[in-house]
Amino acid sequence: MADTIRKVDYYYITAPDKPGEGARVLGALRDAGVNLQAVHAFPSARRTQIDVVPADTAAFLAAAKAAGLKVSKPKTAFLVEGDDRVGAMSQLLARLGRAGINVTASTGIRSGPGHYGALFWVKPRDVKKAAETLGAM
Repeated sequence: MADTIRKVDYYYITAPDKPGEGARVLGALRDAGVNLQAVHAFPSARRTQIDVVPADTAAFLAAAKAAGLKVSKPKTAFLVEGDDRVGAMSQLLARLGRAGINVTASTGIRSGPGHYGALFWVKPRDVKKAAETLGAM
């Protein structure tokens, strides 16, 4: 199976950087039946930024509003799924590097026997070029 690379909308939610906040935010989405394709969280300015890629944007936005969660405007990331192999991420990053595109952040993970997934971000000015370089859908 060739890698599937999709350009996706993501949103971020900020929460206090303290125990249980991630569970609170993600629990509210879970309770509303929102399916997330990816989640990436990290500390940011004494808070936590939680990036989410919803499977259904309308359902996510409605659930977030009902839960009183403040979400960002949509931003763009790339979601990758493929067969696990040695160097999968380095191949992807090398293609972008040869095209002069800097990856600002990335996360990769083995997602079951023989499969991997990745999420990566580029500067907004590089989104179109990255999508073209990688043949992203």
